[in-house]
Amino acid sequence: MEIVYIRLKKKLEVTPNKQLQMKDIALIASSSVLKRRVENTFIDFTIHKKDPVRVLDGFLILEKLQQQFPDCDLQLVGPTQTILYLQKQTKAPSIVLASMIWLLLFVGSAMAIMNFHYDVSMQEVQQKLHFLITGKQVDQPLWLQIPYSIGLGVGMILFFNHLFKKRFNEEPSPLEVEMFKYQQDLDQYISHHENEMNVPDVRSRHR
Repeated sequence: MEIVYIRLKKKLEVTPNKQLQMKDIALIASSSVLKRRVENTFIDFTIHKKDPVRVLDGFLILEKLQQQFPDCDLQLVGPTQTILYLQKQTKAPSIVLASMIWLLLFVGSAMAIMNFHYDVSMQEVQQKLHFLITGKQVDQPLWLQIPYSIGLGVGMILFFNHLFKKRFNEEPSPLEVEMFKYQQDLDQYISHHENEMNVPDVRSRHR
């Protein structure tokens, strides 16, 4: 009995109503002849525009493959599900929309920074620092405020590890880490709620 190792892809973008083959959704490891046969096997599973996200469970794949390859030992390794997303058509970004979002983020960030500095009385702190260093009382110690403002902007750039499309090093930024965690939670939610195997009597509908 030949062994066939099947490693499902964690997620995949597909076109509507595409007839999926095993080579589309998984990596196959076996003898060359059997590998090609398994890879070219069609899976009766499609995705439609009205249902743009579906989950293909590994148990259903093994069940269907076992009917076509009864003499093979099918081994599922790695992810046990594949999340299928409907392929989206890319559109040129709107300059007006991008400008509005940029303006909104700029104003919101500026207000947050100003409110923070007001809450901690940053101007008074800088005035006291100036007095302690020089012995003179001034309302606007610019030699402290200007470098502080520049350092604040540079610090934010270094913190997010991006300047437009340029990265300073290979380490992920905190924002990228949080987006990765969010995507993991989203995939886990979809895997549970969009999986037909979690619906009662699903096996009776697939027979």
